[in-house]
Amino acid sequence: MTLLRPLAFTLFATLVSVPAHSTDLRLEDFFEGKTYAYGSFGAITGLSRSFRVDLTGKVRGKVLTLREDFRYDDGERDTKTWIFTRTGPNTYSGTREDVVGETTVRLSGNTARFTYRVDLNPGGDPNIVRFHDKLVLKDDGTLRNTALVTKFALPIARVRVNFAPTLEGAKAIKP
Repeated sequence: MTLLRPLAFTLFATLVSVPAHSTDLRLEDFFEGKTYAYGSFGAITGLSRSFRVDLTGKVRGKVLTLREDFRYDDGERDTKTWIFTRTGPNTYSGTREDVVGETTVRLSGNTARFTYRVDLNPGGDPNIVRFHDKLVLKDDGTLRNTALVTKFALPIARVRVNFAPTLEGAKAIKP
């Protein structure tokens, strides 16, 4: 019995010393103020684009307004604005000008998951695709987004975006 006591103590000490994620992900905590990101898009057609995003988040009550200013490597610029409303302790609803309907964001610890439909040709013949996003808050304070893009349930592209609170931090984790 006395031989088991040190073993049990060592096992217990190991279990309680395993680092948990430093914090649970909350969109308004991560995105309030300025945030920076670098990303890449790759389609099954061979199309590939890299981009930088400068984000500005404003929180009012349960609402996060997140402006995304995109700069693509080919010089194109675009701006999108997400409106996320906290609907529960671990959920948000979200809308954006090119999103068809709204999305529900579900949080679990350091991870957020959501899917949404986007019309890639607003004002013309509809070209609807679905994004399946997974955001993971890392222990170093950065946020990694991976998204699968599908059309008619078939994968057509992947997107990777890495977010950081500083531009230098975002450059360091470029995908």
